[in-house]
Amino acid sequence: MKIPLESVKELRKITSASVSDCRNALQEANGDIKKAVGLLRKRGLELAGQRQERIAKEGRIEAYVHTGNKLGVLLEVNTETDFVAKNSDFSQFTKDLAMQIAASSPSYIKKEDVPREIIEKVKDKELFFKEHCLLEQPFIKDPNITIKDYLGDLIVKMGENIVIRRFVRYKVGE
Repeated sequence: MKIPLESVKELRKITSASVSDCRNALQEANGDIKKAVGLLRKRGLELAGQRQERIAKEGRIEAYVHTGNKLGVLLEVNTETDFVAKNSDFSQFTKDLAMQIAASSPSYIKKEDVPREIIEKVKDKELFFKEHCLLEQPFIKDPNITIKDYLGDLIVKMGENIVIRRFVRYKVGE
C-alpha cells in the first residue's frame, strides 16, 4: 500500500517519530492514523523498557505553587544527559507532571511502589492504581493518554532514559 506523504507528515507532527517509523506504522495500520499512533506509542513503551537499565543521573527539579500559595509540589525527574535536561520538551514535561501531582494527589509513582499489605486490602485494584499511582493516571491535559504514555512518548522523542525519581506534595493544613 502506498502511503501519502501528507499522512506521514501528519503522523510525524502528532508523534515526533522519524519519517521511516511513521511510514512503517501507517503501512502496518493500513493508512489509519489513529491505529498508527497506537502502534508508535506501543513501540515507544517497549523502547522505554529497554532504556530503563541505562543510568539517569542528570535531570531537573521542578517546583509548582498553585494560585493562592496553599498548595505546592517539588518533583525530581532524571535523564541521562544535561543536554536533555535543558531541552524545552523535557522542561514542559516536568511542569505538566508537577501540575498533575498538584491536581490529582497521587501517593506513589508506579504500581510496584505500593506496599503489598495495602494492595491486599483493596477490592478494586485497577481503580486504586489509577487514583494513587502517578504513571497510571490519565493526563489532566489529555485524558486519552496516561502519564506512562506521555513519559514513553518523551523517551522515544529524546532517545534517552527518563525516570520520575520522587515528588512531594504540600498542602497548607495537611
